[in-house]
Amino acid sequence: MKACQGPAERKKVTKVIHNKSLVPRFFCLILFIFALCSQIACSPSPTPSPMKSVDGPQGGKIVYGVVDGAGTNAAAMAKVLRSVQNSCGERPQIGRVFRVRGSNSDAVFFTVLNRPAGNKQVAGMLIAAQTGPNRVEVAMVSDDASRFGSTINPMLQQLFSAWRPGEAAASSAPAPAGPPSASAASMHRVVLSDNTASISIPDGWRVDPQFAGGSMVVTGPRGETLHLNMVFLAQDPNGSGYKRQQQMRMKPLKHMVVYPFNVDMAKAYTDIFQRMRASNGKGPARIQVARVEKIQASGGSRCVQATGQVNTDGKGMKEFNDTLCATTPDQYGSYRLQTSGFKLPLGATDQDRAVAMASIISFQVNTELVKQRAAAESAPFIANMRRNYEVQQQQMLARGRQIVGQIKQVGADATARNNAVQAANDAQHRTWNNQQVTNSRNIQGFSNYILDQTVVQDNYRNTHSTEWNRTADALVKIDPKRFETVDTPNYWQGTDFRR
Repeated sequence: MKACQGPAERKKVTKVIHNKSLVPRFFCLILFIFALCSQIACSPSPTPSPMKSVDGPQGGKIVYGVVDGAGTNAAAMAKVLRSVQNSCGERPQIGRVFRVRGSNSDAVFFTVLNRPAGNKQVAGMLIAAQTGPNRVEVAMVSDDASRFGSTINPMLQQLFSAWRPGEAAASSAPAPAGPPSASAASMHRVVLSDNTASISIPDGWRVDPQFAGGSMVVTGPRGETLHLNMVFLAQDPNGSGYKRQQQMRMKPLKHMVVYPFNVDMAKAYTDIFQRMRASNGKGPARIQVARVEKIQASGGSRCVQATGQVNTDGKGMKEFNDTLCATTPDQYGSYRLQTSGFKLPLGATDQDRAVAMASIISFQVNTELVKQRAAAESAPFIANMRRNYEVQQQQMLARGRQIVGQIKQVGADATARNNAVQAANDAQHRTWNNQQVTNSRNIQGFSNYILDQTVVQDNYRNTHSTEWNRTADALVKIDPKRFETVDTPNYWQGTDFRR
C-alpha cells in the first residue's frame, strides 16, 4: 500500500501539488511525532494480498484490503506505515490512535514528506479493523496536504459505501445513501482577509474576521473552536535583555510573557497556559489536564501536546487538544510561544475530532507574506523604540555630563579652598619671615653701632663689607663715588647679617 508514488506512478493517483515551504512547521507538530512501528515488534510478512485502489470523488486516493501476516490492528497499522515510509523515503508523522466508536476499528491521522515526488507533503488517515482471528483489514485515504481537509469526508463516504470490514465495522460505518451527517458535511476553503493564511472548514463554520497575520480562530455551530498559530512574545528572565531592562528600570512590553525558557514544558504547561492568558488581560481559566507529552520539534524548538478539559469562556468545560511550542531564544533571551489546537463540546465523537483535525491539517500560512506584513506593522513600533532609545541615550549622556560637571566643580571648589588656605598660610609665613628679617637686620645694625662698625658699599664691584668706622670714613672721603655707607634697612641678608 502506497500513499506516495514516483513520477511515473503519479499519473494514476491524485496529483500532489503542495509545497512544503507553505506549511507552517509547527502544524506538523500538532500530530504526535511518534513512530508507531518503533513501538510494535512485528516479524516480516510475506507479499501482501492485492489492495483495491480507487480515486476519490474530489481528488485523493482510497486504498483498502487485507494485510497479510498481521494479527492485530496495531501490527497491521505498523506494516502499512512502514510501507508508506519505504515508498516516500521519510518516516510518517502520526497522531494519536483512536478507536472508532461502536466498533473494533482503530484509526490514526498522519502526514509524510514524499521524497520521490519532489518533497511534497501528503496527509492521510489510516483505519484498521480486525475481522477475525489473525485477520485485519485496513483502509487508507490520502491526498495532497493542502487539499486533504476538503477531500477527506467525500473519500470516507465513498470508502464506507464499498468497504465493510465485518459486521461491527459495517454497523458503525455511515450509510451510503441519504444526506451526510453534520460532521461529514462538505468543506470549503477560507482565506484570511490579509491573505496570510487559509483553511478548509465544514459548511456552517466561520473564521473570526478579527484575526490576521497568519493566526486564525475558527468556530463551529455547536461551540467547536479551532485556534491556529497563536503567537505570544516571551522573554526569559535569565536572559541579558530582561536583566538589562531591570537595571534600567524598564517594564516588559504589555503583552509579553516573562517565563524561563529552560523549563520542563510538560510539567509547566498549565502555568504557561495561564501566563499566556494573563498577557492578554484574561483571568485564570479552569483547566484539567489529562495528559501532556513532549513531541519532536525542529529548528531547536521544544513542543508538547496536551489534552484534557478546559473552561476558557465561562460557559462550561470543553474537551481540548493543544500543541504548545517554544522557539529558540535569541541572544537577548527573547523567544515565541506558539499554540494550536481545538476545543470541542463534551461528548464529542471520534468523527468530530477527525473533522477538527482534518481542518487543522489543511491550515496553510504564507510565511513570506506574514514576515512582510509583520515587518511593515512593526516598523513604526521599532522606529518609536529606536527614537525612545536615542532619547534615553541622550538623556543618559546629558546626565553623565552633568555628573561629570558636578564632579569637576567639586574638585575645582576643593582646589580653590586648598589654594586659598595655602595662600593665607604663605602670606602668614611671608609676614613672619619679613618680620624675622627686619628683626635680624635691626639687631645687626645695633650690634654694628655697639662695636663701632659701619657697612660700606663698593659701587664699582657692587659688594658690601663691614668695616671699622675709621676705615669706612676714610674710604668714603678718598673716593665718595665708589664708596658709600649703608643704612641698616639696606643691609643685605647673608652678607651683612644672618637670620
